[in-house]
Amino acid sequence: MMSHSSSSTSVSGFYNFLTREVNNLDHLFLSHNFMSVKFLQHVLSSLRSFHSQLTALVHKLHLPVGEKWLDEYMDESSRLWEACLILKSAVSSLENYYLTGANIASLLDDHPVLNVQLSRQVIRSINGCQREIIALQEDNKSIAQTRMRTLCLGFDENNVLAESEFNKYNGFRGVLYAMRKVSTLLLSILLSGLVYYLPEISFSQGSFEGNSGFSPAFVVSASTLHQRVMDAMNCMEGQQGILLYELQSAKFAMDDLKVDIESILEYESVVDIHDKVENLKSCFGVLKFGAESIIGQLDDFFDEIVEGRKQLLDICSHK
Repeated sequence: MMSHSSSSTSVSGFYNFLTREVNNLDHLFLSHNFMSVKFLQHVLSSLRSFHSQLTALVHKLHLPVGEKWLDEYMDESSRLWEACLILKSAVSSLENYYLTGANIASLLDDHPVLNVQLSRQVIRSINGCQREIIALQEDNKSIAQTRMRTLCLGFDENNVLAESEFNKYNGFRGVLYAMRKVSTLLLSILLSGLVYYLPEISFSQGSFEGNSGFSPAFVVSASTLHQRVMDAMNCMEGQQGILLYELQSAKFAMDDLKVDIESILEYESVVDIHDKVENLKSCFGVLKFGAESIIGQLDDFFDEIVEGRKQLLDICSHK
């Protein structure tokens, strides 16, 4: 069995790692567009890092076989898995939307001069695309209402770990609890950005304070990030839906283009739409690239979760 001082060093190192990652996310929050793909990619990367570091910590702590720590680890990794399945499904569902938007931009590229017939065809395509994203958001809202509460139980104020429990299993239970708390905040950000933001559910969870087993630096860092996200959400004045910045930009670009084409039909006027077509093409291209990048990250995370579970099961079976 590893010595208590060595175990303490490993646990302290894990808290220090969590604190650094959360501080980094806080800085990135200030330097990126709110709920942008780049910021959400950083959030997802941190979530993956927390999981991999937790798995590595088990190797250092030499935990006893047949104890509850393994069940608790498996429960948390299962929660991450379920949340990521929902995230991947939601992001994958955007494919038809961004492909349709790209096709509209391509059609307009091929026909720089719009006649009445072509203008009506484009308007029909835009209307169909807009109906599609409305339907998608309604589906996502239903998923958020039924699944988000269960996926975020780790942040429940009533689920506070007793101080005497923090040091159990050489401190593993405390760090698992800390990771569950901060992972819930990160999952709430990802679910709000990529699935659906519901003010009454997404960030109504309890704070990090009041848990004396946490390191003070971790409490400060996590509470700061939590409050920063809460403040940003409060500034949205009741907005709901998929908050992904690139999706909002694509929707605005399409709405803007639609206004010009409708004016062509209504007034039989000549309007230069070149710049707006280029903007539409750019916005949907960025959305497509971002969605595919996040799906790639999620697939890698699935592999890491499987490998982490296998490693810990192998440790226990070898012992």
